[in-house]
Amino acid sequence: MTRYLVAIHHPDDYDPSVAEDEAMSRDIDAINDEMKAAGIRIFVGGLHPASSARSLRAQPGGEVVITEGPYLETKEHVGGFWVLEAADLNEALAWGRKAAVACRAPVEVRPFH
Repeated sequence: MTRYLVAIHHPDDYDPSVAEDEAMSRDIDAINDEMKAAGIRIFVGGLHPASSARSLRAQPGGEVVITEGPYLETKEHVGGFWVLEAADLNEALAWGRKAAVACRAPVEVRPFH
């Protein structure tokens, strides 16, 4: 069994209080319950907006500079994720499809080393 990251991507200005309605919450709860029942869910987590991130960059000489905001200047950021243990990529992609539908957002599936 390989572990996979299933990451949900939100637009930079995503506001869960506006975007997430009762139906979406039910759909996400349902996929979480289904993952638990299948025994593949290792960990799940939602993230605060990208604006709350702090980025750390090592400088020559060992100094580390901390800046406010995400590392990348992009229009989308990871908003939440699951860590799953699946038999293969096809199984992980099947869960990713369900996550994209439940979260109404793009999803990235990527294996761990």
